[in-house]
Amino acid sequence: MFDKISIILFSTLLASLGKVNALTHYPPSKTANTDLEQVLKGTGAPGNYWSSTTPDEEYGSYNCTFDPTSLTMWPVLNMPHVRKTEYQVPDKEYELQYVEVIQRHHKRTPYASNTFFKEDITWDCSREGPYHHAKNENPENTSGVVWQRQTGSQNPFEATVGPGFVGSTCEFPSITSEGIDDAMIHGRDIRGVYGDLLGFLPKSHEKDKYAFRVTSNVITSQTLGGFGKGLYPDLEEHTGLIQDDSYDSLKPGVPCDLRDTINSQITDLSGEWGKHLNLTSELRERFNNVSGIEPDDTAGWKTSWDHPYDNLSAKQCHGKPLPCSTNNTAICIQQEDANTIYRLGNYEYAYRWRMHENSTYYSAITMGAWFVELQDHFKGKMDGTNPIKYFHNFAHDGSVAPVLGLLQHDEPVWPGMGSEVVFELYRKAEEYFVRVLFSGQPLKSSTPFGVMDMVPWEDFEEYLKDTIPEDLTELCIASNE
Repeated sequence: MFDKISIILFSTLLASLGKVNALTHYPPSKTANTDLEQVLKGTGAPGNYWSSTTPDEEYGSYNCTFDPTSLTMWPVLNMPHVRKTEYQVPDKEYELQYVEVIQRHHKRTPYASNTFFKEDITWDCSREGPYHHAKNENPENTSGVVWQRQTGSQNPFEATVGPGFVGSTCEFPSITSEGIDDAMIHGRDIRGVYGDLLGFLPKSHEKDKYAFRVTSNVITSQTLGGFGKGLYPDLEEHTGLIQDDSYDSLKPGVPCDLRDTINSQITDLSGEWGKHLNLTSELRERFNNVSGIEPDDTAGWKTSWDHPYDNLSAKQCHGKPLPCSTNNTAICIQQEDANTIYRLGNYEYAYRWRMHENSTYYSAITMGAWFVELQDHFKGKMDGTNPIKYFHNFAHDGSVAPVLGLLQHDEPVWPGMGSEVVFELYRKAEEYFVRVLFSGQPLKSSTPFGVMDMVPWEDFEEYLKDTIPEDLTELCIASNE
């Protein structure tokens, strides 16, 4: 273990070292998301960003929309997840012991930081909204309170600040009505597998046997609201466990200069990251002509394609048109450019969390604490100290991506809305095994694990031990000093 001085030196010298490989990094396969030439010269979007349905035969495809009137189709912005139609039931000698899920929230408005100063498209949340009220021991003493953005006031500052959706009644971000529908279907599908098919899911009244966890971002609780109704239709209320922002491992919110330094290495504008930005400068100019974002903007609009991706995909996933300039309505984002931005977004996530040589270590620093908790849940189940059978985490793309990064997913993607990673613990005789599912199927890892289907517990635990620094807290705390 490093002593305090060497830890500080280690974090200080990261940029000059160029490498942080404290483990073996296995690069992902060459795909349309990891090959920059295919990203730049390709055509079409890397999935479905506008259609309302996905046929069953196209199960597993990237999609960001859902049509609740067609339940025979794959419910997508519910990204592909476990459901009875495709679920692979293990051989009978394997007995399911524990299930833990981590998923991204469901369909939402853009974040305020991802909106233009002025927008030509409005968002109406008059049919939904975040609830904000307290309760005491007497439920008859309170009534529900829902927030809705006030617009059209005489406040002279209203027109001087973003987000720029003039006349919109939504909070940014907020799970939309369609997102609630997606979450409900997601919960219903989970119940269909672990309840109806396997008979494993605890009953709704067995509250000591299941748990839900959320972050301080309200969109995770909003997702739980829809999901919980699908999972347990008879319940009107659920408890969401939450950690303080200062150490939340699910968000994740632990301050760590070491993690931030590695991120700076990965997104170094003088390296490969800067290459894809330089090669798309003309696309950026066309986008800026519509968005009104200045070329010298420093709020993240020019250093990645994250903001444009979220702005456009949120609109198209809700059936809204692509935006036009508020100064010149003849200048609009073309579908071809939007498709390229979607390909670039997937490339950036693949590069940040899987392709860069330090991406696995970056993932381990980012979500290592959460994996430590996961291991404890597994061990508690094996020694009989953990009564919980089913644990569900509602998180973000910045949570799910490093989970996949640490497991070294072989075909990386931007985790779409509702993306889930499922960890199943099985017992066979006196031995334990772990199966990891992504998009409803056993995850394909670039590591020697290959397809993570019934990995011996000892091997899985050893991999986490080798991947996650034992002195994780010391490394981050020391790097902050």
